[in-house]
Amino acid sequence: MDTLVGKDTAELEQALTALGAPAFRGRQLAQALYKRYARDFDGITDLPRELRAKIAETFVVAPSVVRQASSAPDGTVKYLLDLADGEVIESVFLPYPGRVSVCISSQVGCPMACSFCATGTEGLARNLTAGEIVDQVLLMQSLHPDQRITHVVLMGMGEPLLNYNNVLKAVRILNAEVGIAMRHITVSTVGVVPNIRKLAEEDLQLTLAISLHAPNDTLRSELAPLNDKYPIAVLLAACRDYVTKTRRRITFEYVLMAGVNDTDKEAHELGYLLKHQPLCSVNTIPYNTTDVASRYQRPTPAATRRFREIVASYGVTITQRQERGHRIAAACGQLKRSALRPGSAMRPLPMFAAVPAVPAATAQPAV
Repeated sequence: MDTLVGKDTAELEQALTALGAPAFRGRQLAQALYKRYARDFDGITDLPRELRAKIAETFVVAPSVVRQASSAPDGTVKYLLDLADGEVIESVFLPYPGRVSVCISSQVGCPMACSFCATGTEGLARNLTAGEIVDQVLLMQSLHPDQRITHVVLMGMGEPLLNYNNVLKAVRILNAEVGIAMRHITVSTVGVVPNIRKLAEEDLQLTLAISLHAPNDTLRSELAPLNDKYPIAVLLAACRDYVTKTRRRITFEYVLMAGVNDTDKEAHELGYLLKHQPLCSVNTIPYNTTDVASRYQRPTPAATRRFREIVASYGVTITQRQERGHRIAAACGQLKRSALRPGSAMRPLPMFAAVPAVPAATAQPAV
């Protein structure tokens, strides 16, 4: 059955008028879903009982339910969610002083095959619908009614820019219907260059995060195989054009792995690579050890500090993400792997089947 969550107010009005109800009932329904976080028809009390029963013949309210929750002392909660077709995704609730963030998924699994990522080893089952993306936020908000969600990051399972249309619809619903400020919505990508350029044309004031993780093509291709298709020079050219078009700062995410990409050599290369890149900053994240990539380990605090100091010496803004939930399998894909037998939901697909190639003529050297 179709879900109500994932439809904007205009679509809800259309759905209800098709059932013979006046359009204002669709606006009431939108308020119940996106402002009061109703999870079932009993919670939509401003609609007549008869109308609710009629809607229930065609629609369900929400597409996901909690299978498992894992909490940390700092207030972080990681949720494993069951979808209607039996697939499973992860979402994380992240309270900070002065704000509450949630990290949500955009696909069931991921086709990017990044060598250090628990999700990437499983392959891709399917894209999430716009409703399944939005519902992660609504569900977590309903479970934490006294902590208003203010920030949303699409950094969970999946590559958001390979589910472009559904992600963009979800972002617009989160902004216009749920009330999350567009500047507080972050979309992460490992570097799907054509859709970075496409996103720039949307003229949205969201935040774009690039999962970089290496300063040279040899190492980045080892860590993130998509780099073979879109090498660093091509990626940075798209980022420069994105900044020119949107005037929005880009964040380069850099997961630090001991002895792999955290040495002085990589730090100097990264600083040199980004020193002329406009409106950018680097966010370092010490590696969250998983059971799928034992050769990757967390760097020492001293190595992390030295890496940041070297990069900063090039005039590049660099920070370290405040870690949350390290002890509750908070790295993407870890909770799912711990709760399900391997391969129970994932069906690996060809890695880059949906990724258009960049013509060679568009490649530009990094500044």
